This record gives sequence, structure tokens and C-alpha cells, in this order.
Amino acid sequence: MFETMKNAWKIPDLRKRILFTLMMIVIYRFGAVIPVPFIDRSVVAQMFTNSGGGGGILDFFDLMAGGAFKDFTIFALNIYPYITSSIILQLLTIVIPKLEEVFKAEDGKKKMGQYTRYLTVILALIQAVAYSVGFFNRAIIDKSFFSITVVVIVLTAGTAFLMWLGEQITDKGIGNGISIIIFAGIISRIPIDIGNVVYSFQVGTARIHELIIFLIFAVAIVIGVIAVQQGERRIPVQYAKRVVGRKMYGGQNTHIPMKVLMAGVMPVIFASTILALPQTLAFFVPSWTDGLTKWFSTTGNPGKWIYSLVNILFVIFFTYFYTAIQFNPFEYANNLKENGGFIPGIRPGRPTTEFLTKVLNRVTIVGAVSLAIIATIPTLVLSFTHLKIYFGGTALLIVTGVALETMKQLEAHMLMRHYKGFLK
Repeated sequence: MFETMKNAWKIPDLRKRILFTLMMIVIYRFGAVIPVPFIDRSVVAQMFTNSGGGGGILDFFDLMAGGAFKDFTIFALNIYPYITSSIILQLLTIVIPKLEEVFKAEDGKKKMGQYTRYLTVILALIQAVAYSVGFFNRAIIDKSFFSITVVVIVLTAGTAFLMWLGEQITDKGIGNGISIIIFAGIISRIPIDIGNVVYSFQVGTARIHELIIFLIFAVAIVIGVIAVQQGERRIPVQYAKRVVGRKMYGGQNTHIPMKVLMAGVMPVIFASTILALPQTLAFFVPSWTDGLTKWFSTTGNPGKWIYSLVNILFVIFFTYFYTAIQFNPFEYANNLKENGGFIPGIRPGRPTTEFLTKVLNRVTIVGAVSLAIIATIPTLVLSFTHLKIYFGGTALLIVTGVALETMKQLEAHMLMRHYKGFLK
């Protein structure tokens, strides 16, 4: 692996992409410590002290925002309005056929990006207002209309800037920019978790066997994510021989690599975003906080069971949903037919579409259930321990998945230049 990294660094284009990605991450981390104006930091700190902590929804928000939420900095909203916008637009393409036609047109990807940006700003604006007049209102020093307006504009601009930052990483760097931002935010909180664990042992609130159990599950998550994301079903494909002029084309054998988890880690990110919505309502109506925490958070009872069950259902749903967007059996079957390809034992056309759909459903259910279990069990285990670790199952799964997907993209760049990849 070190030899591969060395080779990657030797390639000017890859070196430029890696350095650009690192530079964007540094900018993101720098912005995550710039405070929002007109905010009393001591009041914010007191608010979170009184809220408890140790794995609640506020701690989850803070983990995903890389500490920007509890410090109430310009990136407090993080990138989640963008993720929510993506979910809404992708769901609307199913409900509104006309919208699907627009996005499938020649410039459809560009229009999809435009609509997502517009909706992101609108959602960020709504969420910023919720923070300013709701949960964080008591921390605003001067509660005048001007002060609240400035806070709302700064928070909205912070999300818009993160959206732009993510797009720049995707275009000019390595990996998916939005995922990289979330990855960087989660990783930045690891030292704090280590400090919390050490403190728990010092004051005697945690036991060594609890830490061992969590570490076992953490290792299992890493192994599980790698196994599921690397797994694939290879469907054999043959191309008929054809003569064009005096040359013979086709006749080769290949395969369709149908991944067990085509959706990657996005279903987990989508599910965590949706599950955060009930508690986001508490920012509008602070009096609902206790009730929502009890019923819809990992620290509440029966909330942790409801949260876990709904999380499993959402992860499975979004795995199927995202897979359906990425792989269309009908289009794939038509492309095979047009290019003289066929699956041995399966007639071209509709039978091929039905066969691909059947295999896709079988493969996807394995990936979806595995992903849901991997994302949920460690969080449940952690809720029964005395460890104040915010880096739970969902966060660890996201970090592992994003790291693996980024490695795959870097590997693709390496293979294009005739170097060995990471994952060989």
C-alpha cells in the first residue's frame, strides 16, 4: 500500500488532486471554528451542558458537523440541507414523471445540480431561522431583528459555501466532495472521544469490558463494510461475432459486475438525515425536546428501539432507492441487445430485463440488510454502556465506507496510468 501511495504521489495529476482535496479539508476545518456574530459563547456552552450529552441527538449533530454545531460556528448547519435537497428531488422524480424527463435530458445533470442548489439554500434558510428564533435564541446577545437576520444569513451562507466546497472536491479532487466533508467532520471528533473514554475510566463510570465490547463491534463494522462493498455477483455476457467489411468484430466473453452494495454509504447518510428531522422540530419548539428525545433518539426509552427499527427500514429503503437510480435493468438489457450481447441461457430483450431485475433484487437485499444491521447494532450496544462515545455505529460506518470509496476512486486513477491499485 505504501508503494502504491508513493506511485500516486509521483503522478502530477494525482498529486495535484490529493493536495487540492487536503487544502479544501483545511479550509473546511478553519471555517468550522469561526464563530457566528452576536452569539454569547458561554450561554451556548451552558445550554449543551444542561442538555446532558453522551450520545444524544445534539451530540450526533455536533459529530457530523465536526464540532461546528456545539460551538455554533458559521458551519453549524453543516452540509445536511444539501443532502435533504438531494433526497427530496430524487423522490420527486419518481412522483412527477415530467421532472424525470427534464433530468434525463441532455443537460439534465446540470439542471439537477441547479435545482439542488436552489432547494439547499431554501432549506438552509428555514433551518437557520429555526436555530435563531428557537433553540439558540437565548444565546443571541442582541435579540433585535438585525442581529437575528445577520445570524440567519451567516448560517445560510456557511451551508452554501460548504456545498460549493464539496462540488469543488468532486470535480478537482479525490472522492465524493459531500462525503469527504462529512468524513473530515467525524474524524476531527475522534480525539475528543478518546478524551471522554479516558475521563470515564478515571472517574470510574466506565468499565474495561464495555470498551472491549465496543472495540470488537468497531472492528466488526470495518470488516463488514469492506466485505459488503467489495462483494459482487458477476453475470456472464457473450457478444455474437459479426463481420463488418473484411473484419470480424465481437465474439468476446465478459461479465456484468453487479455489486452487492451499489449505493455505497449514501443510504446511511440519507437515513441519519431523515431521522434527525423529528429532533430538528425541537429547534422550532424547545418545549418538545424532552418528548422527542424520549421517543426518537438513541438515548431515550423506548426511543432507542424505535430509532433503531426506523433506521433499519430507512437504510433498506434508501439502499433499494439509490440502487434503482444507478442501475436500470431495462436500459442495460437494451444496450446489450443493441451491441449484440446476451446472457447465456437468457433471451435478449424482456427476458434479460426480468433476469437482471431478479438478480439485482436478490443481491441488493443482502447488501441492504447487512448495511442496516452494521449501522444499527453498535449504536444499540453503545446505548447500554457508560462510555461517552459519540463515534457510534453510524459514524464509524460512514467513515469506513467513505474511505473505501475514495480509495476505489484513487485506484481507478492509478489503473488508468498502468499502476497497481490499492485493493488488489
